[in-house]
Amino acid sequence: MNNYIKSSIRTIPDYPKAGIQFRDITTLLEDPVALRMSIDALVHRYMGKKITAVAGIEARGFIFGSVLAYELGVSFITVRKAGKLPAETISQSYQLEYGEDSIEIHKDCIQAGDHILLIDDLIATGGTAAAAIKLIRKLEGHIVESCFIVDLPDIGGSKLLEEELDCPCFSLCQFEGD
Repeated sequence: MNNYIKSSIRTIPDYPKAGIQFRDITTLLEDPVALRMSIDALVHRYMGKKITAVAGIEARGFIFGSVLAYELGVSFITVRKAGKLPAETISQSYQLEYGEDSIEIHKDCIQAGDHILLIDDLIATGGTAAAAIKLIRKLEGHIVESCFIVDLPDIGGSKLLEEELDCPCFSLCQFEGD
């Protein structure tokens, strides 16, 4: 199953710059079998776990996260770029290759002790996911796991989350090297 999911993800060499192997999940989304397999695998993994909400990171985390929340019968939390949410928010900055960015969530979207599953399509450096974890913890939410369709383990993001933030990581497939 995971081999089929992995094979449905297109690799675009030298995008967005020379030397980068871009892992494009749009081809997974266009393949109804791969999409269903991905969602079913995630639902199977998290069904019956003590999860009260799924938090999806903008934008592709919304695709998988909202469907997963629906299937698990829990709420969906949007983790968005700064300035996109209409009510009172809290924000967390994180480093980019050249500069800084920040993400936000609504202050009232998590209650102390909520059990949150964090999801995004891909983890590379882990900067955005780490910022999302910090936001959830600021609101006293407990992160059950961070979950991704693709992990690029050589870049170190999943290791960062697990070792420095004590947040377990799961991915459906990994692309090592290049």
